[in-house]
Amino acid sequence: MIVRARAPLRVSFGGGGTDVPPYCDERGGAVLSATINRYAYATLVPGGGRLEVRSLDYDASISYNLDDPFLYDGQLDLVKAVLDHFRKHKRFTQGLEIALHNDAPPGSGLGSSSAITVALVRALAEYLHTPLDPYQLAELAYKIERVDVGIKGGKQDQYAAAFGGFNFIEFKEGVSIVNPLRLNQETLYELEYSLVFAYVGGQHFSGKIIEKQVTNYQKRKTDAVASMDRLRELAYEMKRALLLGRLGEFGELLDAAWESKKKMAEGISTPHIDELYHEARQAGALGGKISGAGGGGFMFFLCAPRRAYAVQETLRRMGAQPVHFSFVDEGVRAWRLG
Repeated sequence: MIVRARAPLRVSFGGGGTDVPPYCDERGGAVLSATINRYAYATLVPGGGRLEVRSLDYDASISYNLDDPFLYDGQLDLVKAVLDHFRKHKRFTQGLEIALHNDAPPGSGLGSSSAITVALVRALAEYLHTPLDPYQLAELAYKIERVDVGIKGGKQDQYAAAFGGFNFIEFKEGVSIVNPLRLNQETLYELEYSLVFAYVGGQHFSGKIIEKQVTNYQKRKTDAVASMDRLRELAYEMKRALLLGRLGEFGELLDAAWESKKKMAEGISTPHIDELYHEARQAGALGGKISGAGGGGFMFFLCAPRRAYAVQETLRRMGAQPVHFSFVDEGVRAWRLG
């Protein structure tokens, strides 16, 4: 028997950063995101007497006896924490061979590490016949990643991967509410057609950027707090623009949100990213942003359709790699073979 699970990656349009505690616990966070046709995969093959894990993305592997305590040494610690959770609640009766891989490189800004966590949790829940609804799955993945392992970050990625689709997600202390958006199909098609995605490279150290963001908020730095408040407000305005099919307005809001996001913490943008953004705007982009905490990875731009090709060529000329993504509605799924 083989158990396999896949979880979609996501694009964050607005509100990213307001889902990070303590801001979201104290002031409330709101995020607009959508899942895309890129996935994180987890494959389980039961058998033998050991727990063996291979990560194709990091070219790393671990191997332990079933009941051996894990050494948390920076080598696939997130995977160890997921296995530890299930070992404590349902003892493994046989070994497992686990393979993990992702359609996007590490540090892409597409929520890939959280998607891997969600996929592995879902695969193990399927294998052990443990029912989890999307809220339970997302919250468990968040707890393991952010609390147990201590990886800095927010809550949106786990919820996006668990639920799938276009969602407006609100975060308050102890409560997360996922609001699926019922967009007009023509709006959805036109949005997909008008977006230009590009991999811009660079070093994407989301944990360090988020740590600076949290510190700025805790010190109540005026610019940072005002930027977070404005990002939350803009997320609500973006939702409204999308639901009304006003893509021109949506593009302008993306531009406003990017200007606010850069003020949350040092490192969100770089001189290279600033130059790319400026040139894309000159070529006809209405607005855009880095997808994720910042510093590198994927950027996207909303363009008037007749200007999309010019924006792509501008980005290509500057060393970025344009790619095409499509939106998907389905969240994490698991299935059995054999």
